[in-house]
Amino acid sequence: MKDIGALLIDLDGTLFHGGIMIKDADRLIAGLRVAGVPFLFVTNNSSRTQEQVAAHLRGMGIKAEAHEVCTSSLASAHFVAQESPGARVAILGEEGLHTAFKEAGLFVVDESPQVVVQGIYRAFDYAALAKASRWIREGARFVLTNPDLMLPTDDGVMPGAGSIGAAIEAASGMPPVVIGKPEAYMIRYAAEMLGIPVEQAVVVGDNMRTDISAGGKAGCRTILVLTGITTRDNYEDYAKLTGAVPDLICEDLAELMVTLGV
Repeated sequence: MKDIGALLIDLDGTLFHGGIMIKDADRLIAGLRVAGVPFLFVTNNSSRTQEQVAAHLRGMGIKAEAHEVCTSSLASAHFVAQESPGARVAILGEEGLHTAFKEAGLFVVDESPQVVVQGIYRAFDYAALAKASRWIREGARFVLTNPDLMLPTDDGVMPGAGSIGAAIEAASGMPPVVIGKPEAYMIRYAAEMLGIPVEQAVVVGDNMRTDISAGGKAGCRTILVLTGITTRDNYEDYAKLTGAVPDLICEDLAELMVTLGV
């Protein structure tokens, strides 16, 4: 693949599974550095800060710095700051979301918000559902970091941010603005972080429903790696479901390295 401005690389399922590095992920990132290919780690996970994501990668042996990470929290904060500068924001989420919004100069409040932002929130309860749905019915904008219904963990699959968002949407009667994959906004923001036109970016990921769909919607080229959610056996089903078509398919990260010439 020629004329790559930068790679936007998914994490879980592409470079690691939970706390276990996928074979050759460390070599891939090291090779990109040597070749001078710009990249960002791009994740729907809103719970961690940039530094926490980078530390997680380093703990598995993948060299990473905080400024090389783009999360759905960062993209959501950027969206709200652009659309509603100085807005009062109620956050239903964890440390990564709170940190991103405070650093974006937005006002995090507990009452009368103009915007309700929700990500993965493991302390979510009925009281939080009642407040969020009331605020949205009263006119607050509803922003969802990512629509993932399930969250892989070391203890198995747990409800994701999208499952919580579905409850809030049902209770408020209002659909959210979705920032993360499979929508295009986070991909466009990641390209902006790197200072390149979005069409010069290449999205690399394991999931047809999120990574490849988001890249296509954003106008990027896409590379599917068969290291996670999408496999040879289910590829056709996902292709029919999403309508997405990756530009390239690689069996594993070793093949991706050969394809990229790193």
